Amino acid sequence: MKRFFQPVQKDASFKKPTLSSVKDSKEISVSHSDEESNCSSAKLPLKFLTWNANSLLLRIKNNLADLSKFLLNVDPDVIAIQEVRMPAAGCKGAPKNQAELKDDTSSSREEKQVLMRALLNPPFKNYNIWWSLSDSKYAGTALLIKKCFQPKQISFTLDQTGSKHEQDGRVILAEFESFRLLNTYVPNNGWKEEESSFQRRRKWDKRMLEFVLRTSDKPLIWCGDLNVSHQDIDVSHPEFFSTAKLNGYVPPNNEDCGQPGFTLSERKRFGSILKEGKLVDAYRYLHKENDMERGFSWSGNPIGKYRGKRMRIDYFIVSEKLSDRIVSCEMHGQGIELEGFYGSDHCPVSLELSDPDATQLLPETGVS
Repeated sequence: MKRFFQPVQKDASFKKPTLSSVKDSKEISVSHSDEESNCSSAKLPLKFLTWNANSLLLRIKNNLADLSKFLLNVDPDVIAIQEVRMPAAGCKGAPKNQAELKDDTSSSREEKQVLMRALLNPPFKNYNIWWSLSDSKYAGTALLIKKCFQPKQISFTLDQTGSKHEQDGRVILAEFESFRLLNTYVPNNGWKEEESSFQRRRKWDKRMLEFVLRTSDKPLIWCGDLNVSHQDIDVSHPEFFSTAKLNGYVPPNNEDCGQPGFTLSERKRFGSILKEGKLVDAYRYLHKENDMERGFSWSGNPIGKYRGKRMRIDYFIVSEKLSDRIVSCEMHGQGIELEGFYGSDHCPVSLELSDPDATQLLPETGVS
């Protein structure tokens, strides 16, 4: 979802960094010694963070100090970012390389350098980075994985077909030894029955259900801006969102009425994905009660009718097989004034799982 941007202050003081080399078309790696990787003893990632940055470049320019402090404190093994809003590499009129940042113009080179300068320093330098980008400053995702955790495979589409990317860079899928991690920026439902809105979202939800059923051989961790609030408890004002209209338009199907992300049609399809895919909403699994202060990950424009209106549309969805390993799932922002949102209209959400091998390290008990 979108909210207004604060003005960007021109920063002319930075020095051009040495850009990191690209190992292949999918991964950007910033070299440093293994001793600096700051990894736990776990064999696989256990701490995850998802965040719709609403322009990663703006967050780096305007909110880097607070964001870096937060990331160093949480110390996630994996960071999934949505709405990167950096264009893909490639000249005008030519096919784009969605795995690389655009740098063929003076402005795009400068923007890439600003971003890469941050990625060369803590906390980002401890991670390998994969991009899936749109042709323009729209949508796009990024996935950062600590260098000590090497995924078996990275792909960029729900179809898992080689190096193909989803349109607008909406998917990054990392496969590890014992689970898959899916980072998605789900298309907004829109307000009207058009090919670019309702139909697009229905097709996406159908493909998502097919994906979770097809990949049930391994547990799944699905995170990102899923652009849906599943239950009444997931929005601050259920009546407001369920009756919301744009320019008085009323869809012919009553189940398509209301705020995008809170229509009955979307909520039912999301519920079917969870049920048929044997998936668990990690946050709701731990937090059963309504929390008007901390229970929402997106907040509307603080000016106008959306002030104080909030939704939970950013999730960690995990396979039922992983539910007994959920240690915590928290939203790191609160309040109408967007404390902890770091300039975005979304706050970060974290997930921590217990180490399945930890029990092997516990001392034996009992009477000899």
